[in-house]
Amino acid sequence: MVSSKPRKQRKDLYNATIRVRQSRMGAHLHPELRAKYGIRTVVVRKGDLVKVMRGGSAGHVGKVVKIDTNHHRITVEKMTLTKADGKQVAKWVDPSNVMVVKLDLSDKWRRRRLGKVADADFEASSEAAEGEAEGEDGDEAEEEEDVE
Repeated sequence: MVSSKPRKQRKDLYNATIRVRQSRMGAHLHPELRAKYGIRTVVVRKGDLVKVMRGGSAGHVGKVVKIDTNHHRITVEKMTLTKADGKQVAKWVDPSNVMVVKLDLSDKWRRRRLGKVADADFEASSEAAEGEAEGEDGDEAEEEEDVE
């Protein structure tokens, strides 16, 4: 049985294993992604596009730049604080205060966990990128044939 005492909750958090700390780095998915993948939360990873939902920076959208599982926090690009000496430092955000707007599907393990829908999305995006690259090369090849 898990205790409901705050002291023991904090102790469990501080003494948690790396795996447990990582699993606690979850954030809600955007409603469209929630309907698409059939899950409500996902572990935040570097490269995910997130929207800050709480705090002074609410509404800010950016990519996750850094994740600190020891202190249970993340940094989002272009979210900074100005120190007294004028230096810009990254502003840390709790992952529970953000919503994942776009997933980074470059990891095959993550795609497998999300299911067939993620695999189809990843293949479609990679084919589109390859098609654009081949389309540019293909047009040049046709032009060269017409010249001859």
